[in-house]
Amino acid sequence: MTIPSTVIEVEATPGGDPVLEESLESRPASGRKLLRGFLTDVPAMLSLGYIVLILLMAIFAPLIVLVSGWGPYEFDQTAIDPNMGAIPLGPFGGISAEHWFGVEPGSGRDIFARIAYGARVSMTVALSATFLTTILGVVFGLLAGYFGGWIDTAISRVMEFLMAFPALIFMIAILSALPSDNRIVLLVVVISLFGWPYLARIVRSQTLSLKEREFVESARASGASGAHIIFREILPNLMSTIVVMATLAVPGYIGTEAGLSFLGVGVVPPTPSWGQMIAAAAPWYAVDPMYFLIPGTFLFLLVLSFTTLGDRIRALIGSSEVRA
Repeated sequence: MTIPSTVIEVEATPGGDPVLEESLESRPASGRKLLRGFLTDVPAMLSLGYIVLILLMAIFAPLIVLVSGWGPYEFDQTAIDPNMGAIPLGPFGGISAEHWFGVEPGSGRDIFARIAYGARVSMTVALSATFLTTILGVVFGLLAGYFGGWIDTAISRVMEFLMAFPALIFMIAILSALPSDNRIVLLVVVISLFGWPYLARIVRSQTLSLKEREFVESARASGASGAHIIFREILPNLMSTIVVMATLAVPGYIGTEAGLSFLGVGVVPPTPSWGQMIAAAAPWYAVDPMYFLIPGTFLFLLVLSFTTLGDRIRALIGSSEVRA
């Protein structure tokens, strides 16, 4: 049972103007307005288009490299000049019909193939961490906000404990001490461990407000169980907040994975990673700037796209609530 929008609108209007109430009741569903606004929002659509492009690149990376002709682990010694410090032959880092984004200096590995497989790593870690973080944050936030008492105290203390840590330093320490097997799984777990309290705090605060509303009191008086009230009454009214928070969390986790790989504690070579490629490109930027610019541009645009998409969704939801 979600809160009817017309009820909120009438209650928020002192005096109960019948003309206003009638106009509010005749408004179309807010979901259609949001979808229409989203489809006509140019920054949101451009961001979504780039995100979909990277997702398709990640999903179909094995097929894409078959078309390009070079895998992410293949060395092409004919594409580098051994007499010039193994820098790529040709202009712009060896970009050619054979190597679409050029080759890595020193090894001759195809940059396009490693970008495609690096997208798979970045999206897998970021989306998996976002999913796990959202589940943990929503569940613990709902439990703390609805039940209160010792449950709220215990969960809140755990959240404060985790948020007090300098997360990046502890991620580096934990990942450095763990074996390199299943590093992607370890990245997801470690990132989620430090990420869920931020969403949980917001869900808890909104649950504290919603549990005192009339529709929750009505469900409680009718004999509904706590689980029913939490997941059928309160949770649907938090969905817009959860969607916005999850969308804004993805670029942070993409940057975290890239940063950890850049520092050498993320994805282990030779598995491709954009952060790892940027770290490897640092000594070569003076003689082969394309090796640094290509993965850096892909990473920058992906983070920017998710951030813009989250901001536009938040703005559209906020403007819809204001108009309501």
